[in-house]
Amino acid sequence: MKDDGGHRLGEAELGTGLGRRATLVQFSSAFCQPCRATRRTLAEVAAMVDGVAHVEIDAEKQLALVRELKIERTPTVLVLDAHGVIVRRASGQPRRADVIAALGQAV
Repeated sequence: MKDDGGHRLGEAELGTGLGRRATLVQFSSAFCQPCRATRRTLAEVAAMVDGVAHVEIDAEKQLALVRELKIERTPTVLVLDAHGVIVRRASGQPRRADVIAALGQAV
């Protein structure tokens, strides 16, 4: 996962509130096979770590946000801190250990 330069997202962009400590944001598309596995991985990590939320965004329905954040493929995962600042991002299916390590930077 790489750093993303401090963009900030909130309820208006996500369609829901932020996690108390961090938020895992997943951009997905309907026919993306790795998106399903990513959804499971992020949901498991969010359930394991207190105060972490998982939000999935349909990239096809949020094209303005996709363009603004330069999302080029699905799945793309953003790790937000408690204030909604993007601290890490990765494209492709992440490993659980990588997601947990990235959360360490956010919480």
